[in-house]
Amino acid sequence: MATHDLIIRGGTIIDGSGAPAFSGDVAVSGGLITGIGKVNGKGLEEIDARGQVVTPGFVDLHTHYDGQAAWAEAISPSSLHGVTTAVMGNCGVGFAPCKPEDHDHLIRLMEGVEDIPFPVLAEGLPWAWESFPDYLDFLSTRRFDTDLCAQLPHAALRVFVMGDRGANREEATPADIAAMKQLAKDAVLAGAMGFSTSRTLNHRTSDGQPTPTLTASQDELVGIAMGLAEAGRGVLQFVSDFNDPQKEAAMLRHLVEISGRPLSVSLAQADVAPEGWRLLLGAIEAAAADGLPMRAQVAPRPVGVLLGLDLTLNPFSAHPVYREIAHLPHAERVARLHDPDFRARLLADEPSTDNPFLKVMLRSFGKIFQLSDPVDYEPGPERTLEAIAARRGVRPEEAALDLMLERGGQGMLYLPFLNYAQGSLDPVAEMMQSPATLPGLSDGGAHVGMICDGSFTTTMLTHWIRDRTRGAKLSPEFLVHKQSRATAEWIGLRDRGLIAPGMRADLNVINLSGLKLHLPEVIHDLPAGGRRLMQRASGYTATILKGEVTHRDGTPTGAKPGRLVRGAQHAAAQAVAAE
Repeated sequence: MATHDLIIRGGTIIDGSGAPAFSGDVAVSGGLITGIGKVNGKGLEEIDARGQVVTPGFVDLHTHYDGQAAWAEAISPSSLHGVTTAVMGNCGVGFAPCKPEDHDHLIRLMEGVEDIPFPVLAEGLPWAWESFPDYLDFLSTRRFDTDLCAQLPHAALRVFVMGDRGANREEATPADIAAMKQLAKDAVLAGAMGFSTSRTLNHRTSDGQPTPTLTASQDELVGIAMGLAEAGRGVLQFVSDFNDPQKEAAMLRHLVEISGRPLSVSLAQADVAPEGWRLLLGAIEAAAADGLPMRAQVAPRPVGVLLGLDLTLNPFSAHPVYREIAHLPHAERVARLHDPDFRARLLADEPSTDNPFLKVMLRSFGKIFQLSDPVDYEPGPERTLEAIAARRGVRPEEAALDLMLERGGQGMLYLPFLNYAQGSLDPVAEMMQSPATLPGLSDGGAHVGMICDGSFTTTMLTHWIRDRTRGAKLSPEFLVHKQSRATAEWIGLRDRGLIAPGMRADLNVINLSGLKLHLPEVIHDLPAGGRRLMQRASGYTATILKGEVTHRDGTPTGAKPGRLVRGAQHAAAQAVAAE
């Protein structure tokens, strides 16, 4: 007779606390961990974890599943990479609160900022809400393969209160600020995990307009933060260009000092200022040392655009000759690109655009790499288009075209634009090891035709623990702690991220020696037939959410125990004794 719902037998347990790994069993009943060590009795199901590691489920702080959660139950690709809790509503963009007349405006903003096409969102969003509490009520009716947490996005809030004045970045009046403060308070009391905003010119609507929150005043931000302070809960999430890093960092510190709410900000190395990240990290570390709850969110690899013939961009996107065929179905474009006459015309053409990214970055052949199997996110200079072209005795443009035509026109190129200014991940290693940083920035659910970073968690396990050859590695205990308990506690979830009696049974069983990232691929499963990038992995023997196996050997089981998490969770009950 079974005495437990599930027993994971004989694995190497990395419990999320940062303590040394140890061997043992993990017992689960009623969605909670009920025993660790030598577990007696039998389970209704048992998983043989000998030779494998057992970790808590991973908590991803930075995703954009706001749209996908409205039409899909699979929170993929994140759920394929050991993530059991995903936090969405980052960067100030989302779909609530929203008045009916503003639907298209928020869709265009999400389309521009996060590269999710207008037809996908227009068909997929049911708009069964207006207020943010309404949106949470809608999400509460849905089931997922991860838990989801939602944050209140500043752009939606600003447009909801100010209408066109908010969209046009006019300064908020005291009455506007008071209204936003109250709505922010209401949102976190209803279950929002916090508030997010963007202060970067990189975030624009699909028609080129800056995000409504770009120039929001300190008074406006303080007012909203004080709404969270009055509620006594919620985190603050920022992304900024930091054009005046000292002034901006001082303003963020002031928000935390006056509101008492935890604040995190995106941190990455930029090509234009390769050492600039140190100043911001130093300010965050100083604030943390002074006892202020401030952290920087960092990525474990370069943030890079994928380029290909079936993707949003490729090195010929700005060429007039390529535009002649850009509207054709993929197979027809591939056929034309194999035609010697058309190919000669294309390779003789020059880009024609005022877009600086298309004009400069897509011609930076010394920074564009081939993405091939096995996937390598710390490639050496020999992998650049320039180097490949030199070996082949052709121009870089010709090498780019040939590489993209591989695999039936599904070949991909990789253009790192953050965290790879010097062609090394050593700065990323420094960022990750700081006590004032947390892993984040995966953007799962966004950039569906350009970026596929929902696999960040797998990169942490493969590259940083096992495979890195161009610098130091990091310990599995440290990285698992960062990606589970540290991230869970930051967002206010004290019932998960740790393998201990009474904690949520959110777990991974991982064949670490066999763990492998596959090449990104294009799939067409979005509303309106939309396409998106997907990246899978081998080596996740089982992912378990609230005691149910949701993925087995990388394949979904169909179990959907995931729900919307409304607000911070209290610490797990410790009444269950370890066996």
